[in-house]
Amino acid sequence: MIFSLFKESFLFAWQSLRVNKLRSFLSLIGITIGIFAIILVFTIVDSLENNIKGSIQSLGNNVVYVQKWPWTFGPDYPWWKYINRPTPQYYELDEMQKRCKTTQAIAYRMGARKTLKYKSSSISNAVVAGISHEFYKIKNFDLTSGRYFTKAEVDAGYRICLVGAEIAKGLFGNQDPLGKQIKIAGNNATIIGVLKKEGESLLGISFDYQVITPFNFARIMMDTRSENADPIIYCKAKENISNSEMMDELTGVLRGIRRLKPGADVNFALNETSLLSKGFDDLFEIIGLAGWIIGGFSILVGGFGIANIMFVSVRERTNLIGIQKSLGAKNLFILIQFLSESVLLSLFGGLIGLLLTFLITFVGKSAVDLEITLSAANFILGVTISVLIGIISGFVPAYSASQMDPVEAIRTN
Repeated sequence: MIFSLFKESFLFAWQSLRVNKLRSFLSLIGITIGIFAIILVFTIVDSLENNIKGSIQSLGNNVVYVQKWPWTFGPDYPWWKYINRPTPQYYELDEMQKRCKTTQAIAYRMGARKTLKYKSSSISNAVVAGISHEFYKIKNFDLTSGRYFTKAEVDAGYRICLVGAEIAKGLFGNQDPLGKQIKIAGNNATIIGVLKKEGESLLGISFDYQVITPFNFARIMMDTRSENADPIIYCKAKENISNSEMMDELTGVLRGIRRLKPGADVNFALNETSLLSKGFDDLFEIIGLAGWIIGGFSILVGGFGIANIMFVSVRERTNLIGIQKSLGAKNLFILIQFLSESVLLSLFGGLIGLLLTFLITFVGKSAVDLEITLSAANFILGVTISVLIGIISGFVPAYSASQMDPVEAIRTN
């Protein structure tokens, strides 16, 4: 009984939409634009968030970064408090390794952009990183061929290197890079390993475009005290040791190494990935709110448009409503009939908006190197909003139609 009621109501609604094609089309434009704006913003935000969080997770949740500048967000960043801080130095790494008990591994890294050459091939502004031996314990290296540095090679500053997948492709094409000698800023270096391709990273930490060398070789080409080298000390906690425990110990050890007085402010920053995650979460919330506001106005206009069309539709079919009620149609039947028409209008508009969103994401994948996908959750959200707008916009016209007196309705011209 209820199923047949809904079926007949939808058939009436569908027939009305087919007869008034132009009116129906104009009604759903506002809903289409609104759903398109909201779901497109959410889709892009979700894709960016997933890519950034994936990049952040690759850094490691149990890793703390000793740096000059803290990872904080906001307009009130007190840069003047940090500008005169010293950068982390390699000698501090040795002292930390001796004193720290909560760390599983401690490593040092610095980098700079240099020109690479192999015969007639060259790459400008390639990232060259100088690392300490335990860096592989912080960031696992997947090699397609070759091997990692030994501790003796790192300590002695052997002129050897690992090259990223894109660097290898740019310098050697289809040739095997292993054993070949390249020039890094005019210094010869032998390739002993090729890193597996990682893909793009929104945080700019992909090793595909990097050359990795032992620190004591890299210091020949870079100023270790320059902030431009972005020196970082990485500290990885032991199992069952929290970051907060490790950071408490690191604070005491670094204060001792830098000979800070008990009451003096620290002159270093201990950063962790949770700070990045929180900062990006706040940013995505703002962008998501902007999407709701932009799309909300379009949906509001579309909702008023549907309500207006439904009032017109009720007026045009007053005689038909009277005939239906005189033949035994219940108030609920009339209510569902006009509500169905309103929901269909809104739903069609929403589906067109979702289709446009899908097309934009499909084109966007080839235009930018970023995985953009219309998720099932966003699709369901778009459909749900469309249905709700249809119900809200059509309820008053539908209710007024259902309450008509059949005799008065039939007499209406």
